[in-house]
Amino acid sequence: MSSPTGPASGLPVRMPRPRQPGRHRRPEPVAAPQGAPALVLAVPGVPSAATRGIAEEVVSIARSELPGLDARIGYVDGTDADAGPSAEFPTLQAVLAHTAAERTARYEQALAAGVEDARRPEGPVAVVVPLLAGPDNALMRRIRQAVMDSRAAAELTDVLGPHPLLAEGLHVRLSEAGLARADRARLFTVATAADGIVLATVGGEEAVQAAGITGMLLAARLAVPVMAAALDEEGSVAAITEQLRGSGSAQLALAPYLIGPEVDVSLLDAAAKEAGCAVAEPLGAYPAIGKLALSKYTTALGITPQQPSGAPVH
Repeated sequence: MSSPTGPASGLPVRMPRPRQPGRHRRPEPVAAPQGAPALVLAVPGVPSAATRGIAEEVVSIARSELPGLDARIGYVDGTDADAGPSAEFPTLQAVLAHTAAERTARYEQALAAGVEDARRPEGPVAVVVPLLAGPDNALMRRIRQAVMDSRAAAELTDVLGPHPLLAEGLHVRLSEAGLARADRARLFTVATAADGIVLATVGGEEAVQAAGITGMLLAARLAVPVMAAALDEEGSVAAITEQLRGSGSAQLALAPYLIGPEVDVSLLDAAAKEAGCAVAEPLGAYPAIGKLALSKYTTALGITPQQPSGAPVH
């Protein structure tokens, strides 16, 4: 029985748990610094409602990971040369120019209001992150040109991969298509419906080599051979298919090492038909995509929020 001053003698007393010190302490959430450059997601491909949905989900994830982040979307093949509120698919060039103009306007408004510590804007106005899993020289040239044409002070990061989180995403997409089974807790394979994986990418030989690095990580997860092929190189998918079947794989699956907007869906359909196998969905707005985009942004600026799980692969 408890007394007015506390529990009766002999009964356990629950004490508040002390905060863990040192390396076991949970990291404090990091917010974007005031006045930090915008993260501008450079979205390739023909703009569409589906493309916009993927891009918006990616920047939403990035914002949730870094509160206060100014994240915007610019389309490499955008249809609107103005980045105002009414623009449906603003070009990357327009978004960067608009972002720079807004920063200049804020500075001029501060001066007009007599703010004593108003400072002239310095450094990049934006960090441009390509929405690409792997390298594509043709697309990167166009993105770089759009940055230059905007005349905005902007930094351009590298593509998102290779990275272990992309291998995880590929695994999940394969399991969603019934082409691989995954343990619920660890996402590690118990059994697989496919005994060989064609990892499909675009961007030529450089893209194939980069996809091969993530392919090795995927092979370790699935315990089956994984080989990369280029959708935009004639005969590449057929050659890899023949090589996998020649090494003993009887039931193949095609896994797109792609986010989605950067490729025509007909290329994937044609590749699956050529390989005579089922195809999984592209990575799309898999949560790791937003985290990796944010990681590129923070690395460029020297900000250190909590890093995505899994060490990057160089």
